Amino acid sequence: MTVKSLKEARREQILKSAEKVFSEKGYLNSTISDVAKETGVSDTTIYEYFSSKEELLFSIPREGIELSKQMLDSHLSYISGTNNKLRGMIYHLCKFYQDNPYFASISLMTIKTNKKFMETETYKDLIEYYKIVSNVIREGMQNGELKSDIDPYFVRSVIIGSVEFIVIRWLMYGCPEDKTQPILNVDPLFKLIMNGAKKDKRMKNFNFKIKIEPEDEDVEE
Repeated sequence: MTVKSLKEARREQILKSAEKVFSEKGYLNSTISDVAKETGVSDTTIYEYFSSKEELLFSIPREGIELSKQMLDSHLSYISGTNNKLRGMIYHLCKFYQDNPYFASISLMTIKTNKKFMETETYKDLIEYYKIVSNVIREGMQNGELKSDIDPYFVRSVIIGSVEFIVIRWLMYGCPEDKTQPILNVDPLFKLIMNGAKKDKRMKNFNFKIKIEPEDEDVEE
């Protein structure tokens, strides 16, 4: 293993430890020493990779976002049809958060409530990730599967906001294995979204005008 790969492995180890510590103890109640202890290194070693606890916090989701993006891109490449892609995206988001509860907790309950997050490179990565969702929505508007007059950014916000609410609720309950699990809410959410966004291809209402005339009768002479 090269020196570079050793440093990368150590950095990843520190990030995983910080993710666990910040999630379990809360960011404000955690210290660099707590992360160092969890990692099995000194405080000094942590500072060799991250200048502050805040930089460490904002660095946590970056690799998770990139991994999730790669998985979603690969997943969508095997799916045809906007409706199927939208359901696939909702499923992927719910499952990824459910499979990575520490990541979900830090990303949704700590980082996204910090205004400084919008100034980071990680935030830019997140915006690129969200473009996948809006691009699929636009595709559906163009091919006639979705209404042509919807706002793709608004629909995207509804999808992402709903998924995040579902995940946060599950986290707040302590990640139970019951009906609050994110993946068990995929279809109800998908159906709700599609009821508002799907183009109605049924025959439109129209008016009838019926004219009734008497039949010709034989005239008696």
